[in-house]
Amino acid sequence: MMKATRLEEGNTSKAPVPIRSNKGISVIDLVLRLVGIAGTMGAAIAMGTNQQTLPFFTRFVQFSAEYDDFRSFRLFVIVNAIVCAYFVLTIPLSIVHIMRSVARGTRILLIIIDTVMLALLTAGASAAASIVYLAHNGNSSTNWLPVCQQYGDFCQGASGSLIGSFGAIVVFILLILLGAMALSRQSKSRL
Repeated sequence: MMKATRLEEGNTSKAPVPIRSNKGISVIDLVLRLVGIAGTMGAAIAMGTNQQTLPFFTRFVQFSAEYDDFRSFRLFVIVNAIVCAYFVLTIPLSIVHIMRSVARGTRILLIIIDTVMLALLTAGASAAASIVYLAHNGNSSTNWLPVCQQYGDFCQGASGSLIGSFGAIVVFILLILLGAMALSRQSKSRL
């Protein structure tokens, strides 16, 4: 009867829990932030320099497509630039986490701001993806024709820039999971 009471009371063994180092997680965090910089910067540059000009009858009358013709693409470039700057600004904190793996407050702060940036980047990439989808497929119920038949290079550039942005979204998801895992390891070592 005594054993049953101890288990019901929640008594567990008092063996010390080994302190795990978060140094490996912090190194992965740093590498992911560098990958995020490359993805968001590449996406912003690819979309920001995306343009195509088509001649119409003569070389004096031309049609052109540029990224700033679409508000969604402007939003995409601005959001990717903001997120890229955020990644650059968080590199020193990531280095601090490598040196001091017990830093708890900055990890919580990074998880919160990473989540906000994830939402911002998802909104910008989704808005641009909807315009790219319309450009490729059109919409027959509203008589919008697919413009990628004429502006093929422009559409390819816009589609390619989405890859970097959606890659950075995956990076943010991994960063949030890694931060939560590091905090979980710290709380287990304090018990």
